[in-house]
Amino acid sequence: MLRSRVGASFLFGGSTGPLIGLLLLCFFLSFTTDSFFSLRNFVNILDQITVLGILAVGMTFVILIGGIDLSVGSILALCGMVMGYFAKELGWSMEAAIAVGLFASALAGLVSGSLIAFFRVPAFIATLAMMSAARGLANMVSDGHQIISFPAWFNLMAVIRYGGVLTITVGIMLAVFVICWAYLKFTSGGRSLYAIGGNAEVARLAGIKVKLHTVGVYVFAAVLSGVAGVLLGARLDSVQPQAGVSYELDAIAAVVIGGTSLSGGTGSLVGTIIGVLIIGVLRNGLNLLGVSPFMQQVVIGLVIALAVSIEALKKK
Repeated sequence: MLRSRVGASFLFGGSTGPLIGLLLLCFFLSFTTDSFFSLRNFVNILDQITVLGILAVGMTFVILIGGIDLSVGSILALCGMVMGYFAKELGWSMEAAIAVGLFASALAGLVSGSLIAFFRVPAFIATLAMMSAARGLANMVSDGHQIISFPAWFNLMAVIRYGGVLTITVGIMLAVFVICWAYLKFTSGGRSLYAIGGNAEVARLAGIKVKLHTVGVYVFAAVLSGVAGVLLGARLDSVQPQAGVSYELDAIAAVVIGGTSLSGGTGSLVGTIIGVLIIGVLRNGLNLLGVSPFMQQVVIGLVIALAVSIEALKKK
């Protein structure tokens, strides 16, 4: 009994509550809908959470150090538009265009991180400014028009299911989860992020390079936003400057629902994964139940409020 409890604690890292919530939600939807409990529907849920999942991983790193990033949706759009412009308008290879798009994302993250770390601009203000700037640049790339029709292999990443289940895009999301979970769990760099979120000044006195870590986290979150933009482009076979609107709110919601503290220093990537699944399953289930999109926003808002309230009660 003790061994099983220790194993569960190691695996879920304090995310038992959100996990129970997810299981209860699945149990409820299995009895209230005809098609929820099926392999096809679960595969559809995985497809639908791919972009949100990758954004939420980056957001977890940011919130763990006590920050916030409102620009991830705009950077997603910026990466997609830069990739599309270089591939379609300039005739570059798709691989090179993707690399340029991710580089543009990294630059955006570097600007935000530098403003926060070296110029002491509040994270909310710095990333709010980047949200506006990146969205404007995304529109400027193609004068506000979408770019369509990429090479067949690019679109097939989101179409072909290996083993009848996983696409390459879903596989990339899972790989990002595993690599980032291992980084936070087993490396000194991961422990440094928790220390910075707990108390940045104490972390600095302990020899942790707080400013460099802060910049690195925002660059990393921006690059993951770019990866999400690439995968969204593959799924839709198009990119548009209005892509990713309000995605930052969904990413923050997934992280908070998963149990990561908005004040930093506490949380886990396993919790974020569960939070992403809760949002994905909830939206899928509400669609199957015929609930209107407007009411879905209300329900998800209530879930977020409940998650934050539970976190506040735990601190007391």
